[in-house]
Amino acid sequence: MFKSNSFLGVIGHLLIMGIVVAALILGFFYYYLPSTTNHGESISVPKITGMQLQDAEMLLEEQNLRYFINDSTYKADQKPFQILTQDPAPGSKVKENRKIYVSVNMKNPPMIKMPKLIDGSVKNAELILKSYDLRKGKITYVPDLQQNAVLKQFVDGKEVKPGDMIPKGSLVDLHVGDGLGETEFEMPKVVGMPVDEASVLLVGQGLQIGNVFYVQGSEEPDGTVVRQRPYAEVGAKIRVGEMVDLWVAGPEPVQGIE
Repeated sequence: MFKSNSFLGVIGHLLIMGIVVAALILGFFYYYLPSTTNHGESISVPKITGMQLQDAEMLLEEQNLRYFINDSTYKADQKPFQILTQDPAPGSKVKENRKIYVSVNMKNPPMIKMPKLIDGSVKNAELILKSYDLRKGKITYVPDLQQNAVLKQFVDGKEVKPGDMIPKGSLVDLHVGDGLGETEFEMPKVVGMPVDEASVLLVGQGLQIGNVFYVQGSEEPDGTVVRQRPYAEVGAKIRVGEMVDLWVAGPEPVQGIE
């Protein structure tokens, strides 16, 4: 035993205290801390994207991991409660009880305002629908002078106006103009007329000049319309925007030579 009042006794007590402190430090860092923080141990994060939330929860629990839903959205082509994204990524090394942040597909689509597609082209409508997470449905061409222009928009068979509330991801059907229109009138007769006058007359009535065929050997003067299609028969009708083919007497003009 060391005497407390001797020099050796003091040294002995200090030595014993140093050993105790060192043992406590070593025990804390090499035994207690590793046991409470799993120091040196890691878990590989499994891939849970594409899984149902319930199945992913079971898988994470088996590996001593947790999840936290930090976002939700709606995608019509995905199942309800399907995991869309995860963080950390699959294969990442994490500690036990680490939270895996996920985004989940909603069961019911949110309601959004129907965008304005009317008077725009079909191509423009497709771009707008995509930006709103809507889908292009059936396109029906109807008689109208506005060719390829969107005239009406429908969801579930009901016409919807811009600003109406519809479910996100809806199929939007479109009525599109065919460029012809509904108005019918008697087919004008241009046979016997000079081709330039016939063209002015047809275009002035909302018709289009189709194919022009030149016929040699005709008794009519060159440049005269000798035949037309559709024919100008009694009671023959034609719609605005339709084409009329012409047969013209004489040789075909050479381009660039007057």
